[in-house]
Amino acid sequence: MARKQGIMSEELKYEIARELGVYDTVAREGWGGVSSRDCGNIVAKAIEMAERSLAQNNQMR
Repeated sequence: MARKQGIMSEELKYEIARELGVYDTVAREGWGGVSSRDCGNIVAKAIEMAERSLAQNNQMR
């Protein structure tokens, strides 16, 4: 069965991983080596970025 495509782009995941200091783990061990806590932090950061983007877009209207 094919895996469902994620919502977050790979580029964004790597960008956030760099920001949060877990990129080295991803590069060395892949995403499976990232702790659950760090994955949660990545998701939280992505949500924060999306909310900020939506707020900015709504202000421009």
